Amino acid sequence: MRDFSTALRTRRLVAIVRGTDPDASFRTVMTLVESGVPLVEVSLSGADALGVLRRARAELGPDAWLGAGTVLTADDARRAADAGANLIVTPGLGAGVDEAVRIGLPVLGGVLTPTDVIAAEAAGVTALKIFPASAMGGPAYLKALRAPFPGTAFVPVGGVDAVAAAEYLALGAVAVGVGSPLIGDAADGGDLNALRTRAAEFVRVAETAGRAETAAPAQAVDLAETAAPAQAVRR
Repeated sequence: MRDFSTALRTRRLVAIVRGTDPDASFRTVMTLVESGVPLVEVSLSGADALGVLRRARAELGPDAWLGAGTVLTADDARRAADAGANLIVTPGLGAGVDEAVRIGLPVLGGVLTPTDVIAAEAAGVTALKIFPASAMGGPAYLKALRAPFPGTAFVPVGGVDAVAAAEYLALGAVAVGVGSPLIGDAADGGDLNALRTRAAEFVRVAETAGRAETAAPAQAVDLAETAAPAQAVRR
């Protein structure tokens, strides 16, 4: 299996599909992938989520990333894997995380507090989903949480619109998870063209953040090389 951490840091965006209409949810997954959003989570709290996962896996093939979200129990994790999920996403820590780690699936595990972060890393999660991020202060909370955990892979989720996504990514989030601001009513039978438009906006935000991150080390090297001759002259 390809490395989910690399995919997360490259794509910077996870779409969260939770719908009342299984057919519309399946179409939403396919539209997102076709629109350049290859990291998609299907929440188990949506209608016939396991059926949506099976259909999407059959259509996308074995190599695509396809997550199951709202995984709470060990049974949830096993059923999701059987339906074709190769990524487990949880709102918090518990049996769902433990079982996913046991069977070898990458986990985007939900955390909220510093105690959660320590426990999640000890449990072996791949990346940490800050949820609900907006309720804790949004980007300001990510900044505060990164102070004691600067190397931790955080993915804020909850109330993330395009503006907030750009702020989170600029503050060091490896990616953002986006539900209704991206999906809208598409998974309930809504307009897929509107979904494509929203997807394009979020992809632009993610790609802009990726370019900025790539440029930063190069700028640092340029500054260091510029400073070196000046220091030599002063000596």
